[in-house]
Amino acid sequence: MKIAQLRTGETGWQAPPAQTMHTTGRVKSFESHRSVAFIGWLPLVVLPSVAAVSYRHSQPWVFMWTLAISIYLGLKWVTWWTAQKPIAHSAWRSAAYLLAWPGMDAKSFLDKTNRPPMPRFRDWFWAISETALGMIFLWFAARLFPQEQPLLRGWTGMLGLILLLHFGSFHIAALLWQCLGVGASPIMSAPLRSRSLSEFWGKRWNLGFRQLAHDLVFVPAHKYLQVGSATILVFLISGLLHDLVISAPAGAGYGLPTAYFLLQGVGVLLERSPYGKQFGLGQGIRGRLYMVMVVAGPVFWLFHPPFVKRVIIPFMQAIHAL
Repeated sequence: MKIAQLRTGETGWQAPPAQTMHTTGRVKSFESHRSVAFIGWLPLVVLPSVAAVSYRHSQPWVFMWTLAISIYLGLKWVTWWTAQKPIAHSAWRSAAYLLAWPGMDAKSFLDKTNRPPMPRFRDWFWAISETALGMIFLWFAARLFPQEQPLLRGWTGMLGLILLLHFGSFHIAALLWQCLGVGASPIMSAPLRSRSLSEFWGKRWNLGFRQLAHDLVFVPAHKYLQVGSATILVFLISGLLHDLVISAPAGAGYGLPTAYFLLQGVGVLLERSPYGKQFGLGQGIRGRLYMVMVVAGPVFWLFHPPFVKRVIIPFMQAIHAL
């Protein structure tokens, strides 16, 4: 009896085999990782859902901005959540990234060792000029078109809004952060200089979303899918998000923004294919013409007439642009 107690311990408990303990540790680690991932993605699910339920009967432009901001905040939180633990940084950088910077590259912004060069004078000149030009388009040029031409008015206003925000104000914000030694790159990188469709979407246009899509969609998907399929998935998700923000508030045009971005994905794959390389679709004048044709040709699918008439025009009237 005493020998048995010595073998089993006075309490009668025996330690589980090493393999069982190892398996238990892996299960706990998996559950912990799943819990952490849940917290990271939770705002992206909750915020747009609350916005959709609370503001679906509001004015279309209010619904549009509420949806857009809620999705943006959810995505912003995801990028911060995945980067804030691996990168040592001060609390103010996290607060600044979440509240005072529109970009999505949390790793560069939080990393204190990533110190960009001081902005040049021409950087400030272009940022301020694009901001001013956007204001002119939005509050002055759009009025020059008659009321019987709402699409021209709306498209002029949208062009002004993009210049004012993405090319102008966001660029100024990037330059201010760079002056403080923070790695904040401009959202736009001279997209008109693109020599190919791949360069336009991958290196020039809305780099904040490009970084986000690469880190959260392409990289995980590429573990299970080939490059072409993962690329199409990125454009599909982008299209669905735009459909939600554009078509849902307009109450029409469903599927057109998604079709637009799927076409962009197919265009990128065609450019990179042996056929595209043979015909020079990714370089030179042919590359530029191909890029303009694919991006601008079906652009009415993206910002379709119901969205312009029912959302953009009322928004411009609300801010006294019309």
